[in-house]
Amino acid sequence: MTVEIVFALVTGVVLAAGVFAVAVALVSAFGVPDPVRKDVLVGGALLGAAAGVWRLVRVLRRFDRQRRLGR
Repeated sequence: MTVEIVFALVTGVVLAAGVFAVAVALVSAFGVPDPVRKDVLVGGALLGAAAGVWRLVRVLRRFDRQRRLGR
């Protein structure tokens, strides 16, 4: 079970970082003004955190479902 928890954490962090990286890339590519830049980065961080938590829960629930079925 420890392997599944670590897998869920690592993939959640990678997904969160990827979502935040997209926000940073958009801000950098389009030269967004400073007040909007902060909002976009905060939004990217929030979306990244939500995506990471979603991935973590999804992986752990899938593992639990398979464990209950005896697979």
